[in-house]
Amino acid sequence: MTDNFKFDLKDIQIDKINDVYDGYFKIREISFTHRLFRGGWSDLITREVFERAEAVALLLYDPLTDEVVLIEQVRVGAILANSPPWQLEIIAGMMDKNHCPQDVAIREANEEAGICVQTLLPIFPYLSSSGGCSERIHLYLGLIDASKAQGVHGLEEEGEDILVHVVAREKAMACLQDGRIENAASIIALQWLALNVDANRRIWQGK
Repeated sequence: MTDNFKFDLKDIQIDKINDVYDGYFKIREISFTHRLFRGGWSDLITREVFERAEAVALLLYDPLTDEVVLIEQVRVGAILANSPPWQLEIIAGMMDKNHCPQDVAIREANEEAGICVQTLLPIFPYLSSSGGCSERIHLYLGLIDASKAQGVHGLEEEGEDILVHVVAREKAMACLQDGRIENAASIIALQWLALNVDANRRIWQGK
């Protein structure tokens, strides 16, 4: 592997894009060719892509108590995947066209956990499943006072029924180990916190 990527966008030739479904989400069919590593061009490839807006995910963390806030709610994808429908997750929400990811993160923390974020720290953005989905998730860490996180939240008009859990960071990591947390954004954020907590906790505490 070299430091520089071999290809860029000019090495993809799009033949056509068709709208297959346009509802709450979109499905598009894209036909394209691309340059090959061994030289030349591929045959025409046609794939269906699940297209959805960019999203924001936010791990709420209290550096004073070393606790994280997780939420629990029913997830339809888990039903079809034969997993427990009530999933333990971090805060997340879809981005509106006229809002920046930071604003969405703060809004979702209030809507889904009833809590105000004191400091918002970027982790990184990532593509959730680029083999068949266009979604990009902007991942953040939100520093909070965990004593203020409790209760059931969510927007009634969106059918949300969200239970807040405040757990020790080590207990959250144990939930990763035993498979109780299956959501990718939650796994990535908790692992990032585990890698960075010792180096940064004293700074977060203001010491």
